[in-house]
Amino acid sequence: MATFAERLKSLRREKGWSQQRLADELDLSKSSVNMYERGEREPGFETMEAIADLFNVDMNYLYGRTDIKIADPIVLAPKKPTILPGFEPMPKMKKIPLIGSIACGEPITAEQNIEKMVDVPENIRCDFSLTCHGDSMVDAGIHDKDVVYIRIQPEVENGEIAAVRIDGEATLKRVYYNPGTLTLMPANPAYAPMIYTGPQLEEVHIEGKAVGWTHWVG
Repeated sequence: MATFAERLKSLRREKGWSQQRLADELDLSKSSVNMYERGEREPGFETMEAIADLFNVDMNYLYGRTDIKIADPIVLAPKKPTILPGFEPMPKMKKIPLIGSIACGEPITAEQNIEKMVDVPENIRCDFSLTCHGDSMVDAGIHDKDVVYIRIQPEVENGEIAAVRIDGEATLKRVYYNPGTLTLMPANPAYAPMIYTGPQLEEVHIEGKAVGWTHWVG
């Protein structure tokens, strides 16, 4: 399959646009577009999403994972289905990145950190997701292998659950601030709190707030 660079160049030419025109549409420099098309650099997730929206193509097509430009639309039955008592209709969904390992020094949603795209209800305001490993947050209702939805923000309130990056690894913990001290508190008494003071605080970066999660039964 074609590379991202080849796909971008082809889509631009189909529009009859110059590199400068594409750069203007995306609010980028012409040199950035030139490097993208030569394969010398790839955009981050937000820019990639803007390119997909601009050309009305599927993200997987841009990444070279499929030759289908636009995913097949869902064909709804002409008759509205009956919702049985006790059941709710499926919500509208959107796609967000599921983050795997995290490259040091890179934004958490950088392309090299993305494991795959996952579906999340459209009404949940979130930017990426993480898979929970272990049972350190079980008393908060988050279990091993649950997918947790994160909204990017640099700070959270005392006691809120956050995605925290420590030396290139992401963890989910409740965050507590005290003068000169930051405590990451597990929601399981079997685990000790993680306490950071002084220069250690430079190692800790809050990536965002946990706003929901999917729990897999069985």
